[in-house]
Amino acid sequence: MITAIVIPAYKPEEKLIELVRRFDNVSDIKTVVVDDGSGSEFESIFSQLDDSVTLLRHEVNKGKGRALKTAIAYIKDNMTECDAIITADADGQHKFEDIIRLRDTFLQNQLSLVTGGRMFDGDVPLRSRFGNTLTRHVFAAASGVKVRDTQTGLRAFGRTHFESFLNIEGERYEYEINMLLYAAQEGVEIVEIPIATIYYDDNSHSHFNKFRDSFKIYLCFIKFASSSFIAFLIDFILLLVLKALLTVPLGNELSLLVSTIGARIISASCNFAINRKAVFHSKEKLLPSILKYAALSITILAANYLLLRLLNITLSVPLALAKIIVEVSLFVVNFFLQGKLVFRKKKK
Repeated sequence: MITAIVIPAYKPEEKLIELVRRFDNVSDIKTVVVDDGSGSEFESIFSQLDDSVTLLRHEVNKGKGRALKTAIAYIKDNMTECDAIITADADGQHKFEDIIRLRDTFLQNQLSLVTGGRMFDGDVPLRSRFGNTLTRHVFAAASGVKVRDTQTGLRAFGRTHFESFLNIEGERYEYEINMLLYAAQEGVEIVEIPIATIYYDDNSHSHFNKFRDSFKIYLCFIKFASSSFIAFLIDFILLLVLKALLTVPLGNELSLLVSTIGARIISASCNFAINRKAVFHSKEKLLPSILKYAALSITILAANYLLLRLLNITLSVPLALAKIIVEVSLFVVNFFLQGKLVFRKKKK
């Protein structure tokens, strides 16, 4: 199998040339480098590339995600002999030996997305260790899939995924985590192998913007929080209104039960529509999603009522405060279960 190794490069150093030259004698790997608008001052680096290297260029910087898409599209249409792609970073964080191991693992898992997971041992910058830990847990909650290194740039996938990966949202670093989310949602197996953790000069040469790019990476969680807040407001207002209207005719305990169910049915319907389309981008058929969501909602509703009853009736906590405590407690559980059970296809 002929494999193309794709290396997006923005203002690279000599490490790019060192990496590319390691593949000169590897006959079944072809190298594609994308100059992502580095500018004329870096022409001395790109001019050292051998003629056997395919060099693609962006006139201006468009982001790592767009650079990867440019390469995938080019290989799909112009390098038909290549049935797989390996992506690697240009800053020297990926060892040649790890890239070859990743390629060999992919050959045994050709329908999977194979990634190289850094172990984050040794002298790792605190911001990198913390950032990956946080992203790993958010990703696990959103997708139901555990991946050690969600931000690794070392990945391998086959031609069967070229078209779908081109359609994934994201132009910058968020594209890489969106790729993982897509694989999890579509039931594509993610195979992870351990690779060395390498940082140079406290990772000072990274072009990752910790505010802008982190916001985009966590966008799925932010959208879920927003949709949950909208549903909470609907549920909260309806609960108070219904409870006030029904307490006299139904009594304190029965009115709480009826109000909780009525408010939840309306708010859950809104929440389902938003999460299905805007948060998890589910492509599963509507009926199975509705049935799974309904089953989860009934479970959450039961937990919601029992906790409300405990706080409001047994412990005499004011209803408004009890409602806030319960919703916050169930938020993370609901996010995890929706990503894992409701809006994700089974593995193929």
